[in-house]
Formats: sequence, structure tokens, C-alpha cells
Amino acid sequence: MPRSEVLFVGGRSGVGKSTAAEALHDLLVAADVPHAVVEGDLLDLAHPAPHVEHPAAHLAERNLAAMWAAYRELGHHRLVVTNTVSVLRTAELAAAMGDDPLVTAVLLRASDTTTAGRLARRAGGAVPQAQLAHSTATAGRLESAVADTVTRVDTDGRTPAEVARVLGALTGWLPA
Repeated sequence: MPRSEVLFVGGRSGVGKSTAAEALHDLLVAADVPHAVVEGDLLDLAHPAPHVEHPAAHLAERNLAAMWAAYRELGHHRLVVTNTVSVLRTAELAAAMGDDPLVTAVLLRASDTTTAGRLARRAGGAVPQAQLAHSTATAGRLESAVADTVTRVDTDGRTPAEVARVLGALTGWLPA
């Protein structure tokens, strides 16, 4: 079986991670490229938050390992993982996959104005100022903390399909 490949898509809330991953999925399906997509924010979504209450449990990594093992058993070797901070944790998440995957990491970026509009559409109304402030702070933290090996992709003024084409080209899963 070919070596595993993983695309980690990170970025602030409202930047378009999930939407771009869905658009990439559609492009890969149209090109008949086998792959799996995991919404990483759901790997440890619980209350109280496991990464806060039980950080030593590494629940997201354990759940990713179990899911990837099931996909590998079915013959998959390409995985897309969306998660806000995945680009800060590529080594841990890749290790959890258990098979030394080839890693591509992308930080999606967007302006505060674009992000506010996207969050408002998602919420169906006004976005609480605290939510936008948190998203802005996260963007700054990610921008300053990601490694130089992480590719930055601006999403302002781009459709989800355009962003997906960039992601597909970066991984080599789709022609440039």
C-alpha cells in the first residue's frame, strides 16, 4: 500500500477550513482520487473539554488513530484533517496516524472583515464581539507560532473551490 499522505488545514474560526475541505472533497471525488476527510474539531468535542480537563488523555490523537486505522484498512492513503490548531500540532497528529505519513500543512488566513461576514452567515445573524475577538486573537497566535514549513493561503476574495484547487495542488493530489 502507498505511504500515507495527510493534509492538515488550520486557521481561525470563520476562515473557511471546513468549507474548503468540503470543496476539496468534491474536486477529489470528481477526479476519482480516493481520500478521507476528518473534521478535527469533532475529535475531542465534549464538555468538559477533554484537552482542558484531561490533557494527558490525548483524546483527539487517540480518536484520529482509530479513525485512520479504519480508513487504512479500507485501502485509503490520503487524509484531509481540518482543525483550528492542527498546523501547530502536525507532529503529534501525524504520529497518531501511526504510519509516518507525508505531511502537508496549510494555514488558511482571512481578514477580520471577511471572517466577520462568514461567521455572521454561519450564525444567521450578528456575531458576538467576543467570538470575533477570539477568532482575531487565534489568527495572531497561529500566524506567529506556525513553522516555516506551513504554507499560508489567503482566502479573502476566493471561492471555496478556488481555495480547494490550491490545496489540491499543494498536496499533488490534483493538477495545478
